Formats: sequence, structure tokens, C-alpha cells
Amino acid sequence: MSQKSIWIGTNWKMNKGPAAAIADARALAFFRPPEGVRCFLAPPATSLRDVGAVLQDSPLMVGAQNMYWEENGAWTGEISAPMIAECGASIVVLGHSERRLHFGETDWTVNLKVRAALRHGLRPLICIGDTLDEYEFGVSQETLARQTKIALHGVSQEDLERVLVVYEPVWAIGAAGRPAEPAFVSQIHTTLRGVVQGIVGQGSSVRIPLLYGGSVSRGNIRDYVALPDVDGVLIGRAGWDPADFMDLVESVCDVVSPKVPA
Repeated sequence: MSQKSIWIGTNWKMNKGPAAAIADARALAFFRPPEGVRCFLAPPATSLRDVGAVLQDSPLMVGAQNMYWEENGAWTGEISAPMIAECGASIVVLGHSERRLHFGETDWTVNLKVRAALRHGLRPLICIGDTLDEYEFGVSQETLARQTKIALHGVSQEDLERVLVVYEPVWAIGAAGRPAEPAFVSQIHTTLRGVVQGIVGQGSSVRIPLLYGGSVSRGNIRDYVALPDVDGVLIGRAGWDPADFMDLVESVCDVVSPKVPA
């Protein structure tokens, strides 16, 4: 199974209201990623429709940062998959560690959201991650395997082709996070490749893209993208500025070429 694309995205988190988001989307509207690279960005919900409109004719994809699994109803404060799709999004980030830590997200609610997203034509970007305690006790692989298997439970073979998984160590995220060593990321992703291959079936040609996220920067992005079982990266604050995001994407051109068949 060869890689079809390298995925590079950035999550704006709770930053950039509509005015700032529109300005930054316009700065990215004419950007053309290198051959073999698929780019996306996830603005806040209040800016989703505006950013989607600006990037409507751009190769950059737009994603939401979260969603609820019901289509409509008395769910105050929530947004549904149909609403997200109507705003122009094609991707939705699910299970981010900040959602798990602060808002009660669980492996089981992630599964409900994954299946709802797929029903409505969205591509779920499933976040999995180990805490510092799990990392130090040496149970990262078990934690990530559990999260992945539950998230993908009940997903059809056909729908598995539309899934993205990103490993984001909780201890590597945010301003105080420390980047994971590439050798450790390689080990984790090799194990994850075995987990997802077991889910899709050993004889299947489906290759679920496995991304890495967590303190990705100009100084380490090439090291991560070059790893054989890493299919891209999810960038945080290092990619919030449009010029920085474009620079990060272009910096991996020569790393991408050997990995993605022309």
C-alpha cells in the first residue's frame, strides 16, 4: 500500500473571529500546495462559513473543530454534521485531547461522532493521544490502540477509506508541550499501522492516513513527514499565520516526493 497523499493541516482552535479568519483565508486562497500534498485548516465555528466561502475554489480544504452526532433537536450550543457541511467544510476534527480533558469527550462519543460525520459525507480526522502518565508508565501503545478501535467500531470498509487518524501526545500539545522524538513517533506509528490494518483487514488495499501532531514546527516537520508510517502532520500555533503555514508546507517538498508516487 503506497501513500496517495501527504496531509498537512492546522487547527486554529479558539482564535480568529470572522474578520481575522476572512483576512487569513484570503491570504491562503491562491496558495497551491506541492504535488502530493493535501492541505486543510480548521477555523472556529463562528468563522467556518466565511472561510469556506473564501476558499471555495481553492485546493485547501476546510474543517470544523467538533460536532454533535444528532442531526438536529434540543441540543443547545451544539452543531451538527449537516450544518457543518452546509458551511462548506469537508473535514471535521473529532476527539481532540482538549475536548476529552475539558468537555467530557470519551472514546464512545467519538465513535458516535465519527459515524455521524461519515453518514453526511464528512471526512473525520480522529485525534488519539496518550497522557504523560501513560507515556511514562509505558502504556502508550495500549491506550492508542483502544482509542482507535473504539473510534472505528462499526465503520464500514467503504467508509474507512475516508477516515484520517492523527496521533497527538497530550504531553506534546500547547505552548508548554515538548515535541516527541521522531524515533518514538516512528515506533508509535508502526504499531498504529498494524492496528488499523487489523481493522481494515490484512488483504485490504485501504490505507488509513496516520498523521502526527504535537509541537510541530519549522525545525521538526521534515523529520516527522519523512517517517515511513507518517502520512502528514497537524500543526498548531506554528501554522496559524498564513505565511508560516505556507512556508511549513513548502519546506517538505523534497521529503514528500520520494514517498508519494507521481
